[in-house]
Amino acid sequence: MTPSRLFAASLVALSLALAGCATQPLEQSAAAAAHPAAPPAPIVPGRVLQDRLLALDPDHVTDAEVRDVLARGPTPRIMLLYGGIYPVKPIMQSFGYFLVRMGYPEARIRDPGDRDWSYSPYDDAAKLAGIVAWDYERTGVRPMLIGHSQGGMQAVKVLHELAGHFDDSVRVYDPLAGRFEDRTTIVDPLTHMKRPVVGVSASYASAVGAGGATYLMPNQWMMVDKLQSIPNTVDEFTGFAIPIDILGGDSHYTHVGTAKVRNVDLPATYSHVFVPAAGALPENPDVRAWINAYVPGGKHDTSALPVEAAQHVLWAADVWYSIKKHWCLEAQRLVRAERNRVPTQSAEGQPPPGNGERSQAPAPGAGRQVSTREVVPTEISAESAGR
Repeated sequence: MTPSRLFAASLVALSLALAGCATQPLEQSAAAAAHPAAPPAPIVPGRVLQDRLLALDPDHVTDAEVRDVLARGPTPRIMLLYGGIYPVKPIMQSFGYFLVRMGYPEARIRDPGDRDWSYSPYDDAAKLAGIVAWDYERTGVRPMLIGHSQGGMQAVKVLHELAGHFDDSVRVYDPLAGRFEDRTTIVDPLTHMKRPVVGVSASYASAVGAGGATYLMPNQWMMVDKLQSIPNTVDEFTGFAIPIDILGGDSHYTHVGTAKVRNVDLPATYSHVFVPAAGALPENPDVRAWINAYVPGGKHDTSALPVEAAQHVLWAADVWYSIKKHWCLEAQRLVRAERNRVPTQSAEGQPPPGNGERSQAPAPGAGRQVSTREVVPTEISAESAGR
């Protein structure tokens, strides 16, 4: 066993040993909390930026378009969920660094309350679902969930919370105040109509290495019959598995409605523990160019990349591709809702302002989608394969 594999195995063994005594009290709402004031209306960009956003191709977003267009417009919150116990938390934080270095606004990754980079898999999934609803109400763009190991299982659990599979109502959670609000509805920022938190959806979610030993954790027992079934509360879900991964299993996800589900097998050389440690990848111009050129499907040759990059780049590139896609789609969805609300030209022939109440927008996730399983073929150098 190589030193890196030995270290990974030791770290996971320690995690499993300590997980039984690692407990975290669930956050409770303030008793008889007053109904909060109306949240601020989403900020809709001006007409010029609206045009530039609508001109983007969500399936082919360039590095320049991320920097000059997407990062200047509405940006969904990304909720990273780390796996296991605290010692593995910095590994998911590394992926947060990756996202920022690729051009994602840092403020839309870090928790708005405590400024942390990621969320614990021991946290209350209803709280995280409440944050999804809280953020969507304020911004008009739906969050994304990205989980690693037990955090991947937690991401799917949040989707089931939003679907009402554990309780028929979910309260809004205000991360700024650090408490649940005394309400189970939001005002939809696109329709300006009240709706329950149950049924609010994420735009994109993914899980890597979820399943396997993570079922041993008592806080995840309720997911035994739910992990592999993705509900309607996400538009697109990608499940990543590593062959012969005892810790993460080989979960094959399926939809139970409208969600588009992809299953991707990563190379067997990938480490269950260290997959998200991608923070340094964008610093290498060649690696960054490879990531930006990545499109899911087909054969992806990593043999010319540095050995360190080859152990993370396929997962990081695939997730980044989906983030860019749904970042673009969410911004376009908000802009179209705004334009449906107002005429193209005012009576004086001038473009209308970019703020105000929202009109009815098309419901996300239309039509039944088919689950697929995809193996990411890659050419790995002998040196890389031996690590």
